[in-house]
Amino acid sequence: MKAIVIVTQKKWNIKNFYKLQNIFKNYNLCLITEQQNLTLQNLQKINPKYIFFPHWSYKIQPEIYNNFSCIVFHMSDLPYGRGGSPLQNLITRGIKHTKISALEVNDVLDGGDIYLKSDLDISKGSAKKIYKKASKIIFFDMISYIVKNNPTPTSQVGKIEIFKRRKREESNIITLTNKNLNSIYDFIRMLDAPTYPRAFIELDNFKIEFSNAKKNKKTISGRFKIYEK
Repeated sequence: MKAIVIVTQKKWNIKNFYKLQNIFKNYNLCLITEQQNLTLQNLQKINPKYIFFPHWSYKIQPEIYNNFSCIVFHMSDLPYGRGGSPLQNLITRGIKHTKISALEVNDVLDGGDIYLKSDLDISKGSAKKIYKKASKIIFFDMISYIVKNNPTPTSQVGKIEIFKRRKREESNIITLTNKNLNSIYDFIRMLDAPTYPRAFIELDNFKIEFSNAKKNKKTISGRFKIYEK
């Protein structure tokens, strides 16, 4: 029986993994969620045809990607948008529609050959909702297609643009250069996801965080939390 390994840290990806198991019953689908389990020794026992990384924040060691077909997923139309915080960098640039790129892992960050790309609408919704939407596309469109069709990856084509990973202090709304309702709404929603510092402002000894933003023509509503610094 052919083996496929899924390596991920996100709960919604884990849920989609079990759904994928029901689709590919003729495959041995294995799930890895802990860094200490992603070892060459463990993978050699499984001998997977592909190792997919729908969300993984740790470095993938050369001994792994040099011995197995390792595929990561990046939320930009590569080679545009290599690097960190792709969703946030796209939204701050006013981009409403992007691609999810499935690419092989090599020694160049986000520089591997492309297996395929899928469309992704990022024009509305919180970052968490967009990540969940992207997860369904990755599992049930992209991973499914690669497993079924075994496409040959091709070199990236186009001008390279590198994104910088956002820093915690950049979540302060005051850092916005062009403040209007649309930009503030986008700013709040693009940071509204687990592990990201939410949009905030500071008033004297207090910090106010914003989430669940909804925009009407003349107002933005949502939730806030106030912390004493």
